Amino acid sequence: MDTVSKIEQALKQHGQAEKVPLYQRFFKTGPGEYAEGDKFLCVSVPDQRNIVKQYRHLVDLDVIINLLQTDIHEYRLTALLFLVDLYQREKNETKKQTYVDFYLEQLDWVNHWDLVDSTAHKILGDSLRGKPDKSILRTLAKRDHLWRQRVSIVANWTIMKDNDYDELLWVSEYFLNHQHDLIHKAVGWMLREMGKRDVQVLHTFLRAHAHQMPRTMLRYAIERLDIDEKHTYLSTSS
Repeated sequence: MDTVSKIEQALKQHGQAEKVPLYQRFFKTGPGEYAEGDKFLCVSVPDQRNIVKQYRHLVDLDVIINLLQTDIHEYRLTALLFLVDLYQREKNETKKQTYVDFYLEQLDWVNHWDLVDSTAHKILGDSLRGKPDKSILRTLAKRDHLWRQRVSIVANWTIMKDNDYDELLWVSEYFLNHQHDLIHKAVGWMLREMGKRDVQVLHTFLRAHAHQMPRTMLRYAIERLDIDEKHTYLSTSS
């Protein structure tokens, strides 16, 4: 049995078929929903991470692409967890960049919020730390594509470790009028994380934009502020 088949078999063995209807509802797979047609084995993320540890020594980009380009959700997530593992263990900067390039080339398959949130900051965000040119984030933000837009937001989770908030502030302002709650949640989440590091930068953004922020975005962003501050910002929101 080849490596791809072994990994697929391992995932199937951890599947919980009785949970499929629950997963389909939770992950919005119905007609017209954002994950329409996605299929689930219902394998827990800890089980997937254990499979990554078990097979990491056998996996290369060929294996990853075979797992990734499928309509089975856990195959795609496990493939991306393998990619994160390869990237994080690689010491050669040139080789690390090949993993970043691969990730960007395969974004059509990074097509759910959990797939984005497990990878964007760990691969793309990490690769941009300390680099003056982060224009790829604005390029992704301007694409009419929900998941690329979410990548442009979540990648900032690692970038902000250097107290570098410029790109996050740009994408947050850019998405103030976005229509999808998955973008509202991602922006609010990242603004909240920024506030943990520098609450004054968060306050500056909120004073300028709270009145026009979607309610969900604002509630996520102010989650760790004190009650009076929360009331002040919520009172300005439409």
